[in-house]
Amino acid sequence: MTYLFIYVIGLILIWWTYRVGWLEAFKTVIKVLVPSAFIILFNIKGGRLLFKSPVFGVLSVLPTSIFIYRVSLPLVSFINNWIENKRRKDYFTQVIETDSVAVDD
Repeated sequence: MTYLFIYVIGLILIWWTYRVGWLEAFKTVIKVLVPSAFIILFNIKGGRLLFKSPVFGVLSVLPTSIFIYRVSLPLVSFINNWIENKRRKDYFTQVIETDSVAVDD
């Protein structure tokens, strides 16, 4: 079942990349994965240390996930701006060589 889920997610990512382009798709994936990774890591570590009861761990997921999502937005914005600046810098550094032809010819 896990492989089916990963397969479907892979197909969705391929379709999304085809639709909007690889750069926008990559920025969207970062926008989703960075907060998700922080939420998962915090709830795994914090839930084991703070809450011995699974009920409190489950109830604490929603408030902590909202807090962690809002805290991770500057990091996501920084990563996306870095990608955009790198792309813009590469775009403007390309040199196009042309031959000049006189108007009279």
